[in-house]
Amino acid sequence: MINQSNLRKALSTVLDPESGRDLVSLGVLRELQTDEDAIRVELDISSTDESVQSTLRSGISAAVRKLAAELGMRRVPELEVEFLQAGSTPNPLPLVRSVIAVGAGKGGVGKSTVAVHLALALARMGRKVGILDGDIYGPSLPTMLGLQETPPKIDGNTIIPFEKDGLKVVSIGRLVEPEKALVWRGPMAHGAFRQLALQSDWGELDHLIVDLPPGTGDVPLTLAQLLPLTGAVVVCTPQKVAQDDARRAIRMFQQLGVSILGVVENMAGFTAPDGTTIDLFGRGGAEDMAASMSLPFLGRLPIHPELAARGDAGEPATCHDTEGLGDTLQSLGTAFDHRIRMAERGEDRPTLVIR
Repeated sequence: MINQSNLRKALSTVLDPESGRDLVSLGVLRELQTDEDAIRVELDISSTDESVQSTLRSGISAAVRKLAAELGMRRVPELEVEFLQAGSTPNPLPLVRSVIAVGAGKGGVGKSTVAVHLALALARMGRKVGILDGDIYGPSLPTMLGLQETPPKIDGNTIIPFEKDGLKVVSIGRLVEPEKALVWRGPMAHGAFRQLALQSDWGELDHLIVDLPPGTGDVPLTLAQLLPLTGAVVVCTPQKVAQDDARRAIRMFQQLGVSILGVVENMAGFTAPDGTTIDLFGRGGAEDMAASMSLPFLGRLPIHPELAARGDAGEPATCHDTEGLGDTLQSLGTAFDHRIRMAERGEDRPTLVIR
């Protein structure tokens, strides 16, 4: 008899025509129902392309017929496939007004630093803000927010967020042993992220900022399928090599139907004690990229010793009171807040959706 286990294994051979990945590793299987006479498969997908749905339906049907033959079944159960679009189910976090992803095409561009300071800037404006360390491969928020020695709190199956500098914080880095290598296959990554997002007691929030892992892998896909995203911010350094990867991250969000709230250029020059500015990685590259893609540019952050030092010390909020740097951070936060408000009013739409 076909059961959920062997059906899931069979569906792992069905490839999504848009991503080229199988349905199981993509984490799009919402529900499987099986009995002797009927099978129902529900999928979370962002695409409304009828040809994509037809290809998936045919692939699922073929996989079910093959499985039935392997099991020696005399007849193939009736198959029902339903595609559930974004917004077709209730928001799993109804008390959270907006969810914003912060991503990057490659590692090392300061994505987590930008995510933390954007969240802090909103909190200093009086917003209720949470930040989810979605970088389950290399969580850095415990160090950046000084939470290494704070014991995690679990109430039954519910994660109680840490509270620091006006932020509610959840990170896998405080739920596993220190220095443990976090090795996740696709379904494991999907499950871990889902648990962090949905089993945390966020309470009532204006904004939940999600610090994503770099690249275009499982976690961004899971986030887009799991929660209604207000939009995404992409972080990039001025170098062309970083821009190339940032473009891929932007295209990924657009393909998922997620608005790009803006681009942030990080590591944009260093000001020496004598006032001389040295553009170690160039300047303006990320702004030029944003302009070429018709995307908003939120601003740039310099290479500043205090950003690194106070992040390492777990006290990044004090950067917002540092002369010069504080003004830059708050200006960036103001631009970010403006873009969020536009998106919430429906004035911001995905610039391009690639099928």
